[in-house]
Amino acid sequence: MAPKETDYLELAHQRAIEKKTHVSFPQLKYPSLRDGGFRDPVQWLQGKALDDGAEGLWRVHDRLYDLEHFIQRHPGGSEWLELTKGTDVTEAFECHHIDTIAESMLEKFYVRDAKSPRNSPFTFKEDGFFRTLKREVREELKKVPKDTEKFSDMITDGLLITLLVTSATTCWSNNYWAVMASYFVASLSLAYVVIASHNYIHRKDNWRMYLFNFSLWSYRDFRVSHALSHHLYPNTLMDLEISAFDPMISWLPRRDRPFYANFSVLIEVITFPFIYFLNFLKRSTSVFLRKDFFKKHYRWHDAVGFLLPLWMYLVTGASFYDVFITWLWIISTASFIFFMIGSNAAHHHPKIFKDGDQVSDPNPDWGIHELEAVMDRREINTNYFRVLTNFGHHALHHLFPTLDHAVLEYLYPVFLNNCEKFRANFRVTTILDLIIGQIKMTLKTEPTLLNK
Repeated sequence: MAPKETDYLELAHQRAIEKKTHVSFPQLKYPSLRDGGFRDPVQWLQGKALDDGAEGLWRVHDRLYDLEHFIQRHPGGSEWLELTKGTDVTEAFECHHIDTIAESMLEKFYVRDAKSPRNSPFTFKEDGFFRTLKREVREELKKVPKDTEKFSDMITDGLLITLLVTSATTCWSNNYWAVMASYFVASLSLAYVVIASHNYIHRKDNWRMYLFNFSLWSYRDFRVSHALSHHLYPNTLMDLEISAFDPMISWLPRRDRPFYANFSVLIEVITFPFIYFLNFLKRSTSVFLRKDFFKKHYRWHDAVGFLLPLWMYLVTGASFYDVFITWLWIISTASFIFFMIGSNAAHHHPKIFKDGDQVSDPNPDWGIHELEAVMDRREINTNYFRVLTNFGHHALHHLFPTLDHAVLEYLYPVFLNNCEKFRANFRVTTILDLIIGQIKMTLKTEPTLLNK
């Protein structure tokens, strides 16, 4: 029997203060290394390895597998397995592999059963929502037109060309209005290129995923913080896209939040232009503060972020100083646009689940939880350019992240049918409602109760 409202509120408050367990899922211990330190992908993976009971192997459900000799042969790219060694990859395995080939291959690498329960509340029952939907999606994908994904490629490539042309024009032109117009379009194009590249980061290795690094950020880091953390455990304590901002920007309902958390919206406006730079500085600082960080975590593509100012310098003949200042303006404006879109895209609203909220099932179907943690935007989903550049089709993307965004719209009939069948909470609202909801969440101190 669920606790009475007043009892649950006090219980939730106590759990939040003690930090021994999750608040909504108290059967789970508080995530190791969640607070303090760099709060970055490296730290998140280290903490997850401490909690997952994978014993240095790869855990899927309650079985351990040794995939060491399969890393270089992994169809999605070696990086996915390199990053996740020593952790529980159940959620990633389930949603990244729609066909049955991976499941049948996995048994070749079985070592032994895990000794401890999974450090995740989510289930994948054969007759549950997600696995039922996945079986039907598997069949539906056979009907999708062959060249559907090319639409995404054309938009992404067009945005890249627009970025290159307008960034150069900003340095080359002597006309004030031409410079300002080019600067704005270049900034918007950079933000859109980074968002569009997110469509490719979830998938097997490809050249367009490197476009993300134009932001000075690392797509490799983003694969952890976004694809492996946020996507798989949205709005829980294991969501790095929540903990990385906390407590400066607090989206969890907590009474004991610091006073400055009440000014989170103002903090967003001030800090969002600099987050691209801050991510770059965090990685750069780690080289000196963490042993072997450069060797383990830096790759050639970390230099991609400097190709844009190099292009601007070589093409326009402008001085290094002028190029550098112009590039700083473009990338800081793009950072602001990216995070304004991202923070208001789908996950922050009083009606969306956050750790602390009362739940009816302590072990929910993973797909059911994904829908509790997301809302879609009507104005975005009706136009594919907006879908690709504004994190559209968000619910379906969370459920099947390795599918191109252009494919997702073909899945709505079976998706909506299963939502009705399993009473899954798929919601569509407006951009304005999510913006207002995000602001409300930065001020929300009490969890949502079941009957609210």
